[in-house]
Amino acid sequence: MEYVEPVLGIANCLETPVCKYLQYHRKLNDYVRNFKRIRDELNCEMEDIELQLKAELLRPLGKIPKKGVENWLKDVKEMIRETQVVENKVGNGIYLCRACNGKLVDEKTREMKEFLDKAPNASQGLATDGPSGGLPLPTSELVGEEAVRNEIWECLMQEEVSKIGVWGMGGVGKTTIMKHIHNDLLKQQRFERVIWVTISKEFNVMKVQDNIASALESKEYLDKEEDKLRRAAILSEMLKNAGKHVLILDDVWDKVSLEEVGIPEPSGSNGCKLVLTTRSEHVCKYMGCKVIKVKPLSEEEALILFLNKVGPNIVQSPTIMPILKLVVKECAGLPLTIFVVAGTMKGEDNPLIWKNALGELKERIGKVEGVEAEVIERLKFSFDHFKDEKVKYCFLHCALYPEDFEIEKDELIECWIDEGFIDDMGTRQEMNDKGQVILKKLEDNCLLENVSSEEMKMHDAVRDMGLSITRMNPRYMIQAGLQLEELPKEEQWSSDIVKVSLMRNSMSEISIDVLPTKCLLLTTLLLQENPIKKIPNSFFTNMPCLSVLNLSFTKIESLPNSISELKNLTTLLLHGCDELRDLPCLSMVQEVKKLDLSGTKIEEVPEGMDMLIKLRYLDLRVRTLKEIPAGLLPKLVHLQHLGFYKQISLKAEEMEPSKKLECFTGRFEDINELNKFISSMQQSKKNLIKYSLQVGLAIMPAARDKRVTIGGVQNWEGALILHPIEIQELNILRCDYSRNLVDDNSSFKNAIDLRVCRIWGCEGIECVVSLSSFASSSAHPFQSLEVLDLGVLPKLSCLIMKDAGIGSATTSTLAPSTTFSHLKKIYVRRCSSMKTLLPHWLLPNLQNLEEISVSECDEIVEILGAATSEVEEKGSDALIKFHLPKLRKLELWRLPDLKSICSKSGVMVCDSLQLIQVVVDCDKLKRIPPFVPLIGNGQPFAYAPPSLTIRSRKEWWESLEWNDHPNFQNVLQPLRKY
Repeated sequence: MEYVEPVLGIANCLETPVCKYLQYHRKLNDYVRNFKRIRDELNCEMEDIELQLKAELLRPLGKIPKKGVENWLKDVKEMIRETQVVENKVGNGIYLCRACNGKLVDEKTREMKEFLDKAPNASQGLATDGPSGGLPLPTSELVGEEAVRNEIWECLMQEEVSKIGVWGMGGVGKTTIMKHIHNDLLKQQRFERVIWVTISKEFNVMKVQDNIASALESKEYLDKEEDKLRRAAILSEMLKNAGKHVLILDDVWDKVSLEEVGIPEPSGSNGCKLVLTTRSEHVCKYMGCKVIKVKPLSEEEALILFLNKVGPNIVQSPTIMPILKLVVKECAGLPLTIFVVAGTMKGEDNPLIWKNALGELKERIGKVEGVEAEVIERLKFSFDHFKDEKVKYCFLHCALYPEDFEIEKDELIECWIDEGFIDDMGTRQEMNDKGQVILKKLEDNCLLENVSSEEMKMHDAVRDMGLSITRMNPRYMIQAGLQLEELPKEEQWSSDIVKVSLMRNSMSEISIDVLPTKCLLLTTLLLQENPIKKIPNSFFTNMPCLSVLNLSFTKIESLPNSISELKNLTTLLLHGCDELRDLPCLSMVQEVKKLDLSGTKIEEVPEGMDMLIKLRYLDLRVRTLKEIPAGLLPKLVHLQHLGFYKQISLKAEEMEPSKKLECFTGRFEDINELNKFISSMQQSKKNLIKYSLQVGLAIMPAARDKRVTIGGVQNWEGALILHPIEIQELNILRCDYSRNLVDDNSSFKNAIDLRVCRIWGCEGIECVVSLSSFASSSAHPFQSLEVLDLGVLPKLSCLIMKDAGIGSATTSTLAPSTTFSHLKKIYVRRCSSMKTLLPHWLLPNLQNLEEISVSECDEIVEILGAATSEVEEKGSDALIKFHLPKLRKLELWRLPDLKSICSKSGVMVCDSLQLIQVVVDCDKLKRIPPFVPLIGNGQPFAYAPPSLTIRSRKEWWESLEWNDHPNFQNVLQPLRKY
């Protein structure tokens, strides 16, 4: 039998053409070398993806890996196992099988290349939000809406009411009320899911389906399906499987067919509810809803809300109050207009200005007819009161986005800079700061509202006001998010249009029959997020003033040559154009200041880029880019923002002329080159505001603004030069770094602002901090650290070591109280020499610790350990309290030697604990430690933290021993989930 396989292999090889057969035979060694190179590259890519995925999973809100990422990792691991089999066969092969081995190696190499080409894209995220009942929505103040809020709540609690229609005029507070109710439903947990979907004026069935599926964390099941009927059937099943839920459809403008969308009819039998908000009572009645009207506030309620917003010093002015009450009356009891007008008048203590404002409001409202027109005029009052014209333009730019669109703050400020609404202030940071001030001003005047710390949005009534202004001079054409399939007709492109927004539509091609011919004043053209594949060559011919062109996330493969005619072009955005492989010569567009080619498929830097000497912003984070021509970067001396991916290796001397650089992503071949670059920046007295610096080949998704990643460096040439107090994130991956990360000779001992530290695959690391480092330094390492992530460190025995190479620290040699004092999360994986994770003497430093995750550590015996001297001092039967007051999560996975979470004589003091998760292979762990409350020291055996859940396999739970404290089992039994 031992000869059967070789013989079959030879037979298979005989089918190969003779010339190829001979090539396999003669060049087997070359094929093997290429095989190993690709295998190593695939292995590195797999490890990088795993590390990037882990970094994403560290973020809040319960992230879970995307299915495609999980499948890719699983398949690659299987492939790497197969390559080992192939390598063994080739190593043991006989000479007659040489050609067969060559063919086998070549075929397996091609398969590995396919996996490399299909590697998940980290820039698009590797994880998605995990399942939950829903996330709380940000809400604004609610005054005087108690009655209608209670009415809606009572209907939700009544079994016989399944559909509720909440209606009222724009700005009356429908959405705000429902956001509060949404959050109250989450707290009460009567329903398994609370789903919020914004519909907007331009109703689109597929968009609504996608939004509902996204809320259910199941959008991938709809992505590959284009037929609306099948999509509706799939969505219907999703909602049926979601259990008892409340579906809130916000901002419904017209009747919605539930059947067409795929929403099962809510009923008493399935316990589901549908709530919609709308400006139309007719819509509520047509859809069979219990109709609830939201009325304007009473004069008293309106006055309370206005006074809350306008400020306390105004309230105390007897001369202003009579006029103020009349101003409030003109707001017609609408919370939105009350907020906007009060925000405009906030802090104004001149009675004449109040009197003028009252007259202006009356005049505005008197000159229009219709309720909606009156609302718009009241909102315009705030817009017109901005003295700075550029602030007005910043506001109007927000109307270029689709209705109800959540706009990223950083993106918005970048757009304002591109448009020239923010004056050139020397540095990009100063301009960004100015943008933040404008954002705050618009927010304070309630013309923009916070969605989160990163995003803003416009109330639909405020956007209507903005649109009404853009229809006048200067004119905008705004048709964003309307699902248009072709360009607007030629007659719509009037000669006085200055800005056009056609973003987020469905245009796949631009027909030569509808090309605009008279856009002589057009400065901004936004076509991003359209599936446009080709642009006619003459498209830009009649746009001499075009300054900002955004084609990001389109499907174009090349740009037309007419782009070279745009002599006034300053901003060209092609981010995410993943079919774009070619650009025309750029030498004629010498006014360009911003060029974003990230996520494209270009292989070479576009011809003529060396002529773009005014460039301030250049993003070349392109995986397919092969090299940067020598001498290019020294010519771009005005660069403030620069980005490359890891395959581009930079030279410090090429970067030296970039004295104005503020934001930089790039890789250096070795630490020596990185040191030269940092020294150059220090000599020019210029500090990078945001950076991601890599040495070697590893790359991670950024968690912090100031990051250094060192990967695969086997020869450290001296100490790494760092800005001592600035680095916020440090990643050391697969390096032969010394035994201790921080000791007396460490590069990192002064990195006191470090927030995230990740060490993976470094065989020499024995501890994270050596106490000897404190003796010679006034700086305390890790005093700001929040996340510590340690993985695949076979020699790591402890976090803090007394002396290099000598056991762990004792109570007499404690670290300073600041070390690890801000630590929130600690993750330890595959550290096979560690026996105790956190010694008892270190716990006083860890009072902010929230998460502990330990996995695949073969030698670990206990998580929290008491010093021997302490046990002897207190006696073996005395209780030792392990105080971790903020601990929320404890995860244990594949720990075959783990015997205890804390010492047998220990009790845990952590009322905040929400989850203990024990996964596979923790069979020696036979007890859960008792708890005592933070306040009081009653018996611990009948007490558990109030929000605790215990997740484990049923077999492990049933193997637990309760001999010492039998009452404890009765307390924990209701808390466990298998």
